[in-house]
Amino acid sequence: MNKPESNTHLRASDIRAIAQLATQATLGVSKIAEGVQQAVWSTVGVPGGKEPGTTRGITGLVYQTVNGITELVGKGAQALLEGLEPMLDMADDAAPGTPEREAVLAALNGVMGDRLAASNNPLATHMTLRYRGEALDWQALPAEMNASAKVLVLIHGLCMNDIQWQTPRPTQPDGEENDVIDHGASLSAALGYTPIYVRYNTGLHTSQNAHELSSQLEQLVSHWPVPVEEITVLAHSMGGLVTRGAVYYAGQEQRQWLQYLKNIIFLGTPHHGSPLERAGNWVDVILGSTPYTAPFAKLGQLRSAGITDLRFGHVLDADWQGHDRFDHKPDERQIVPLPEGVACYCVAATTAAERSELVDQLVGDGLVPLHSALGEHDDTRRSLAFAPSAQLIVYRTSHLDLLTRSKVTRQIVQWLRPQPA
Repeated sequence: MNKPESNTHLRASDIRAIAQLATQATLGVSKIAEGVQQAVWSTVGVPGGKEPGTTRGITGLVYQTVNGITELVGKGAQALLEGLEPMLDMADDAAPGTPEREAVLAALNGVMGDRLAASNNPLATHMTLRYRGEALDWQALPAEMNASAKVLVLIHGLCMNDIQWQTPRPTQPDGEENDVIDHGASLSAALGYTPIYVRYNTGLHTSQNAHELSSQLEQLVSHWPVPVEEITVLAHSMGGLVTRGAVYYAGQEQRQWLQYLKNIIFLGTPHHGSPLERAGNWVDVILGSTPYTAPFAKLGQLRSAGITDLRFGHVLDADWQGHDRFDHKPDERQIVPLPEGVACYCVAATTAAERSELVDQLVGDGLVPLHSALGEHDDTRRSLAFAPSAQLIVYRTSHLDLLTRSKVTRQIVQWLRPQPA
């Protein structure tokens, strides 16, 4: 009889992290239940507690007791599990995670990564620069790295991670196979770049990740084994917003890495937002429109700051600081043009076979409309000035397929290949 394999997807710290999430979920459900009960009582004139959506008297005391006990048990479990972690017979927390585990963590961070970070949950992802699946340690770089003076930085999108750049997709409806396993490896082979992948918590505000990315790239320039001559960024989806923010703040802070930035290629970036998040904002409004459904609006408000930033394509701190991100309001973000002195390219996808007004506005690649990915806007001040020769539209292609389409790689190589004098 074969011995069953150990569960390599699970780590010792995961138990503590899950216990913390369970405590927070219990408190959340309790608050929703209390809010619904008070909404019903308010219709017959029964006053509530000191805080909106709370009860008073014996009922209020019961809810306070339940919440207090839940918090006390949760803190006790956290302390106990933290002490037991070194003794638990599970995968080493320092060992690389399996692709399945990393995909789940990426999705979890995308949906509620801001809450994970705020509560110091062990499942929260921290931004790292990575090479061949491992986080870079500037004091001990991999011996096999063979660093080039040309660095290609690849930045993933919402609910994703660096490993997913290397995940092949099925054959396309038009018969073209996704024979590109990794744009980074392809550009390395064709043009001599060293590909470096960014992993980050996509549930944080895009501008928070932009600040951190700028700091990380400054470290890269300072510690790179050979003098850096060129940095090129290949950004997918939300990664493009993070990149634009990083460039903006690098200019404000006079970061050294900015002088080496030569090219940015945006793949399916929602420069002007995504209609899916705008639909989510309408759900918030509808749920909050009556006292009976208002407590359930908390469920819609579980979605992360990173997701709500995609409503209009927020890039800067000023786009969200001092605002309630769940308010239904018009587009008031700061205008951030494409950076001067940097060659910028955009690739947009559509699942349709050809363009039309309906396809551009509603279909797109399934997540991002064509006009948003192309930087087009009805307000000319907000339109991004991509040159016609710096644009590519890929048909019969979804948002995720942009990561592996061979025609995308061929176009990027053509854009980046040095032109004869």
